[in-house]
Amino acid sequence: MLLQGRTAIVTGAGRGIGRAIARKLASEGATVILSARSDRDIQSVATEIEHAGGHAKAVAGDVSQQADCEKIVRAATDSFGHVDILVNNAGILGPVAPAEATTPQQWAEVIAINLTGAFLMSRLVLPGMYERKSGAILNVTSVAGKMAYQFNSAYASSKAGLMGLTRTLAAEGARNGVRVNGISPGPVGDTDMWQALAKRLGEASSHVLSMILQGRPRTTDEIAAAAVFLVSDQASGITGQILNVDGGMAFY
Repeated sequence: MLLQGRTAIVTGAGRGIGRAIARKLASEGATVILSARSDRDIQSVATEIEHAGGHAKAVAGDVSQQADCEKIVRAATDSFGHVDILVNNAGILGPVAPAEATTPQQWAEVIAINLTGAFLMSRLVLPGMYERKSGAILNVTSVAGKMAYQFNSAYASSKAGLMGLTRTLAAEGARNGVRVNGISPGPVGDTDMWQALAKRLGEASSHVLSMILQGRPRTTDEIAAAAVFLVSDQASGITGQILNVDGGMAFY
């Protein structure tokens, strides 16, 4: 198993990409701390992992709140001693609207969850990783942060900012044994987020899908497979990179 003996935190683990990543990490031997705002969702995922023979602990929390981030990390360290892997996946789509129709409150909520949450969680696990000279952080970004689409100013800005945070943390952590990378998914068909977005975009969603070279959306399992690779020792020479898992949409 690639992650035997490792302890991992996955935020936004109650559904979609986060759920798939948590299940895949557990299948490779990691003990996974599942976090999301919905306790019911993460308890369900924890049960799935335990029934499959893995180990998981559910800790509800809102990553936009510093106190909740501290609670999540404290639960991990109190139970398992340290954190080897952090997957910053928690995120919301926010308004699908022109910039002038997006309220400051909507903007602030998206940035707080999608970007500030990753910062808050990372700053809490980094000291322990530095002390052990070992650790991996993975940030789930988006093709929306690389390409020009209408009606997603808050979401795209949060994901572009997350890419910048990824590179900065990689630069700071590299000589301390910590690797920091990102995954940039394209549309992921089996997520609530894409299905809600496709419904709101209507016919325009087919144009988005037409830009994928492989001609289809990703699956959550495809994103999870890439995530396991990047946090495992198989990617020991990779840091500061944003891996496109988009079927051929973006090329930088």
